[in-house]
Amino acid sequence: QVPLVESGGGSVQPGGSLRLSCVADGYTHIMAWFRQAPGKEREAVACIYTGYGNTYYADSVKGRFSISQDNAKNTAYLQMNRLKAEDTAMYYCAAVRTASGSKWMSPARYDLWGQGTQVTVSS
Repeated sequence: QVPLVESGGGSVQPGGSLRLSCVADGYTHIMAWFRQAPGKEREAVACIYTGYGNTYYADSVKGRFSISQDNAKNTAYLQMNRLKAEDTAMYYCAAVRTASGSKWMSPARYDLWGQGTQVTVSS
């Protein structure tokens, strides 16, 4: 069974919106979104602590992206508004079930990863 399944990527014009979904196969402590553009390192986008709903964002997406959850469905969402060309990347859902570890923006914090979904922003 695949632990994380993403959906919702696609192509959109600058200024447009997309919503990504990530379904986990069970309990998670943190769910997060990372992205990786060709030739660049994977970078953190946003995360949500599923217990209290605390959210954190990378500076590059603050005010434009919003992460939310539906705990009953073990699902996290990433609403992306006012998309820019530089948001183009493969987006990955990540999750971890343990409560201790490195900071949320570090990929090493997560031991569950989705297969990725492509987001392309182009006119």
